[in-house]
Amino acid sequence: MSNLLLIDDHPVFRCGLAALIQAEPDLKVCGEAATVADALRLIKQLKPDMLILDLILEEGDGLQLLKHLRAQGSTLPILVMSMYEEQLFAERVIKAGANGYINKADAISNVIYAIRRVLQGRIYLSDIMAEALLHKQFNHKAKQDGSGPEKLSDREMEVYMMLGRGYSTKRIAAELNLSSKTVDSHKEHIKEKLAITDNTSLIHHAVTWMMTR
Repeated sequence: MSNLLLIDDHPVFRCGLAALIQAEPDLKVCGEAATVADALRLIKQLKPDMLILDLILEEGDGLQLLKHLRAQGSTLPILVMSMYEEQLFAERVIKAGANGYINKADAISNVIYAIRRVLQGRIYLSDIMAEALLHKQFNHKAKQDGSGPEKLSDREMEVYMMLGRGYSTKRIAAELNLSSKTVDSHKEHIKEKLAITDNTSLIHHAVTWMMTR
């Protein structure tokens, strides 16, 4: 029996995913968390066999939790399950140490397959994404849209997403353990990369992008 810990800020989604997993005879949900703090506590307390991790949490974010766990030497299998585009986030989370990425809109059969694959110590990506990453590796360059958020660094992407959720500079600084000055610097870099001229337009851009995800 493999014990899975669900880390997601939406209780209804966690409930549905838990029911799906519990229907499998060899899988069990041993706990649920909505924040980074609760996740860290439950990982230590429950010692799960695998994490299913969302990118957006109530406090903090999944990408930073993933990086923190890997920096601490954890080899716990982690499947990132998010609503965001695979093309934009899959490579980021794999580079950060995740064992797979799956979109929340994927078919139930794919979710169970992804879970089992990660539990086997393998990497899970959709066939399309796996092919795209192989193509990138062999061609030594990424095919990117010069005006899209994929141009942002991981930290810039975190700031951009938090702006899209309506967070103030002060709150972003607190969430990411940064100074307000550093957050402002990230905002300037984001504006430059996205060809945005002012903070109002940046916020509008981020909110609009988040609403379409």
